[in-house]
Amino acid sequence: MGTVLTFLAMIVVFFALSGFFGSFYTVKTAEVAIITRFGQFLRTASPGLGWKFPFIERVEGRVSLRVDQIALTMETKTKDNVFVTIPISVQARVRPEKVFEAFYSLSDPTGQIKAYVEQVVLGHVPGMTLDEVFSSQLSIAAAVKQELDADMSGFGYEIVNVLVTDIVPDAKVKAAMNDINAAQREQVAANARGESEKILVVKKAEAEAESKALQGQGIANQRRAIIEGLGTSIEGFQKALGDATARDVMQLVLVTQYFDTLKSIGENDKTNTLFLAHSPGAVGTISDQIMQAMSAVEGNKG
Repeated sequence: MGTVLTFLAMIVVFFALSGFFGSFYTVKTAEVAIITRFGQFLRTASPGLGWKFPFIERVEGRVSLRVDQIALTMETKTKDNVFVTIPISVQARVRPEKVFEAFYSLSDPTGQIKAYVEQVVLGHVPGMTLDEVFSSQLSIAAAVKQELDADMSGFGYEIVNVLVTDIVPDAKVKAAMNDINAAQREQVAANARGESEKILVVKKAEAEAESKALQGQGIANQRRAIIEGLGTSIEGFQKALGDATARDVMQLVLVTQYFDTLKSIGENDKTNTLFLAHSPGAVGTISDQIMQAMSAVEGNKG
């Protein structure tokens, strides 16, 4: 009989100790514990060491208050019949004052958020062209956040931020877009090269025109100087030789220039071989031909 009592006493002590130590629990930081009594919600417990009635109350679950990031991928069609994949990142957390709603209202919060995101995306993207979708990432993200925040607030969730991280069109469409972009850039580059070549040609033509103008001016100045020199020479000869006519002086000047020309040709080492009828008679013939040509020109002017 004593043995049985001892055994029963040990059982009672065991349960008493188990109940005593089992009545304590801890809650981590950024976390809330759900305490129930016989399965009915009783209260929420804040972070730290807590106590509950043994065997009557229990920790039903724990809710994290941290921001949770949910990565979603939506596929839809644009207004110009292009299928696109839109990766969306939703950052959400449980509102501290609505832990009860967050714990008991939804069995699959991630699935519910995904359904709302699909609803918003399908309500916006099909009415846009592909280019408009690319340029409206921020507006799409803002629309998703606004709708989600309003819908999930009743379930105890706060939508911190929504990010549309990319717009991924179909592979063939993407390749075609790259080809169009490359062609447009090549067209711009070709236009730039054409303008550059045009500028070079214009500048070269302007330089040649200016060079020829300067060359013509130099030749004109040279001829003017020759004429003035010839006039001075003729006047000098006439003063020195009173009976010399202008024709005689001109013949002498022409003969002198003829020999100067031969000398200049001979001094140039790159001059090709020239065969000339070189004799006093030939010089006289050349002089007569030049004088006749000058007389003909003067006759035409008259």
